[in-house]
Amino acid sequence: MAEHEERKVEKSEEHEESVIEKIAETLHLSNNNHHSSSSSSDSDDDKKTASSPPVTSSFKSKVRRLFGRERPVHKVFGGGKPADVFLWRNKKISAGFLGGATAIWVLFEVVEYHFLTLLCHCLIVALAGLFLWSNASAFIHKSAPHIPEVHIPEKPVLEFATGLRNEINRAFAVLREIAAGRDLKMFLMVIGGLWILSVLGSCCDFLSLFYIIVVVLHTVPVLYEKYEDQIDSFAEKAFHELKKQYAVFDAKVLSKIPRGPLRDKKKA
Repeated sequence: MAEHEERKVEKSEEHEESVIEKIAETLHLSNNNHHSSSSSSDSDDDKKTASSPPVTSSFKSKVRRLFGRERPVHKVFGGGKPADVFLWRNKKISAGFLGGATAIWVLFEVVEYHFLTLLCHCLIVALAGLFLWSNASAFIHKSAPHIPEVHIPEKPVLEFATGLRNEINRAFAVLREIAAGRDLKMFLMVIGGLWILSVLGSCCDFLSLFYIIVVVLHTVPVLYEKYEDQIDSFAEKAFHELKKQYAVFDAKVLSKIPRGPLRDKKKA
């Protein structure tokens, strides 16, 4: 009897061990399946994120640039040293240029120093200092100052004169087209621009206007480059509204104005 009971106990223990092993195997399999499913879902998410384009790039592609611009702001300004100055690529040069313009404006507008007087005083100080240094160098046992020879090169002057001549001829051609009555839109734009310039000329003199232009060139481009997406989005909405208003104005007013004879001949 004792041996029979011991065998029953051993069989029950073996049965319990086998049940425990089966439970452990099922738990292990379920953990592996969960891990594989989570890894596959993670890989799917990664593929989706990789395949989907970034939001910023799609937003940038949808926004139309100001004035139909396709190049970066730096390239619009020529991509050279002037563009670096206007966009503050070299902060020392940009700050020095803006500071020099501010000093000139303060001298001539605030202090009311005249240009001819300033030029003569600067030449007097420079010539007197160099003259005294050249004559006193033998007594103070120092070398005489090296005064370089200054020559204006011919090639840059000719290039500048040629470019200026081409721009003047182009402006004359545009003025002729406007005066002939061929482009009413350009006529209105030029009249509006000249009127704005006349208002600015009555408010301030040429030097103040030049200083305002310098300040604008050193502030507006760099701010536009920093916030170009927001500015382009707002400008697109504003241009769309202006086009609608211009279409209404053209239908009610401009279309009823008779055109010039040159435009009629061109249509015929």
